[in-house]
Amino acid sequence: MYNLFKIAIRNLMRYRRRTLLTSSLIMIGVVFVLVFVAVTGSIKSLLIGQITDSMLGHLQVHKKGYVASIDNLPLTITLTPEAVQTIENVIKDISEVEAYSMRIKFGGLFSNYKETTNIRLNGVVPESEIKTIPLLPERIIAGKYDLKEGNILIPELLAKGMEVSVGDTIVVIATNKDGSVNGKQFTVAGILESVTGPGGRDGYINIEDAAEVLRMDQREISEVALRLGDFTMLHDVYLYLTDSLSGEKNEAGNPMFEVHTWESLSPFHNISQMIDIMTFFIKIMLIAMVLVSIMNVMIMAVYERMREIGTISAIGTMPGKILSMFILEGLSIGILGTIVGNATGCAIIYILNISHITFNFGRQTGLLLQPHVGAADLLTVSVIVIVVSVVASLQPALKASRMEPIYALHHV
Repeated sequence: MYNLFKIAIRNLMRYRRRTLLTSSLIMIGVVFVLVFVAVTGSIKSLLIGQITDSMLGHLQVHKKGYVASIDNLPLTITLTPEAVQTIENVIKDISEVEAYSMRIKFGGLFSNYKETTNIRLNGVVPESEIKTIPLLPERIIAGKYDLKEGNILIPELLAKGMEVSVGDTIVVIATNKDGSVNGKQFTVAGILESVTGPGGRDGYINIEDAAEVLRMDQREISEVALRLGDFTMLHDVYLYLTDSLSGEKNEAGNPMFEVHTWESLSPFHNISQMIDIMTFFIKIMLIAMVLVSIMNVMIMAVYERMREIGTISAIGTMPGKILSMFILEGLSIGILGTIVGNATGCAIIYILNISHITFNFGRQTGLLLQPHVGAADLLTVSVIVIVVSVVASLQPALKASRMEPIYALHHV
């Protein structure tokens, strides 16, 4: 095999220009795929981070049926203190959970004493919320993150439309689950920009204020949001949480809880899937590029070396060795293109990192692009190129190994 490999290398060196052009084409394909995977992966991670770390969290736990009715922010599908304690007991056993936050979500009326409009409110424990969604303070464009009792953070849309500024006094009116109406006066502590655009209507108040406005005898929670220390453990933690809480049943014998990842709660997940599909098709393009390049070179090699093939066949070289020789040539071109492509791709990615390129997403500006390619991506691309190089060499190699010596020797 070693001698066959030396012969394959020698044959490639005999046609240096063709070998160089083919290897260069493969290298360009590998570089393009690696850079594309690294850049799109960085953009995807940043956008996911903006969504999860600004408002959603990585995972959420609700009472069964809440998410199906979430547009109405129902107050009748909430978690009782006993249910919340059950969830906390499970969470405490999960080392991957870095922080979690209890939220009371409800809709109400927002009034500046002159005009009234609707608002969606999140009653939160300020310290827990900021640990769970650490980018929340960065969304504040005026004022500060101060959610002591009596303060409110309002969305920019309402602040502009209702001409409300930081320090102004407003009133929030809400209907509790029993149908009674209650109102409370708040001071605007800060104005929030939306994560993805100017259409957001979500505001924040202290959880004690939320319980007071809704006249809760006991604190009933709409959702528990979780943040993980390692985002790659998302689905493992989801499965563990789902399994651990599946044993809890309501009076009807149905599951009491439902667990959701950010993916099922945010429409942005569809965009992230599109990025994955684009990456997949780019890899398909790489496969096609390598396949056509290698096959073209090997077919040309067979036709140009007909007399050589006939000679080595006539002196007793077995068809299997001729087959192996041509396959090794294709394999060598693939390996060469892969090595140079990986090195060049990593160098370009490094240059992109030190260039500190920024981009904007929605209302978020100056997000730093940090492309990264992992060992798994390098291995995947390398294996694809090398395997396709071998596959592309098979047909020309079979043709060469099955060639009749007399026919080959008479070929001019």
